[in-house]
Amino acid sequence: MIIRKTIGNQHHGLRLDDAIATLCGNVSKSEARRIIDRGGCAVNSAMVRVASRSVKSGDTFEIGVMEAGRFRELLLPPEALLYEDAELIAVNKPAGINTQRTPYQLKGTLEYWVAEYFKTQGNNEPARVIHRLDRGTSGAMLFPKHKPAAAWLSKRFHDGDVDKRYLALISGQPEQKSWTVDAPIGKIASARYGIVGGGRSAVTEFRLLSSSGELSLVEARPLTGRTHQIRVHLEYGGMPIIGDPTYGNQPAERMMLHCSEMTLLDAKGKELLVRAPLDGVFGECVRQLQGLI
Repeated sequence: MIIRKTIGNQHHGLRLDDAIATLCGNVSKSEARRIIDRGGCAVNSAMVRVASRSVKSGDTFEIGVMEAGRFRELLLPPEALLYEDAELIAVNKPAGINTQRTPYQLKGTLEYWVAEYFKTQGNNEPARVIHRLDRGTSGAMLFPKHKPAAAWLSKRFHDGDVDKRYLALISGQPEQKSWTVDAPIGKIASARYGIVGGGRSAVTEFRLLSSSGELSLVEARPLTGRTHQIRVHLEYGGMPIIGDPTYGNQPAERMMLHCSEMTLLDAKGKELLVRAPLDGVFGECVRQLQGLI
């Protein structure tokens, strides 16, 4: 829930956390501090992370109030850092974590973790988000270490020069060993996309890896980069991803979609291959599937 308030003359000069607690009856001062600390507060459209700063008449603040238990700190093991050189790092993003800041938080996102990691290396550059994975999707992500690296990496993605391969556990069994979905995607609801006439061109190549009949493991290779592309194309074919809360109908501990590989040419023209292993939950599902075959 997003709450917006404007500071009146009677609250001029208050600390930010006091102003939030005073104007937002359901938010305590301690909760206001937590919201500010995790990056869920903006004053006059700029994020503020200092609870003691004063506000003045006419200021407008926005806070993102998260439901209890949703926020969690992001602590990654050393092996989550998949690759590093002078230009970029590759990280294995966990499922259930936002790639970048939202109106509700900065802390707890992969963007924040990367920025903090850069600081430990003496690098004060921000974490530039060049590409994204959905909150429920896990797998390989690339973050440039500086502005020139961000420019060439962004161009690689824009020009389609990054080969991305995903693993997806789906309901049902495909009729073919390999197939291509070429169907335009457009927004059909607040956070939902679908196949629509006049939508943006979207092409995904699929390959069946294994199947028990009821469940199948497929490899997906998106040739375009539309929002929810793999999820929408699989649902369109009647084979939704297990655990997909938007397009699926079979619940699971997590959404079974994982970016397992990314291949591209680095800044010097040398091929760079990044592989991201499955987490325990997805990995166990794959082992169980293989045991049924």
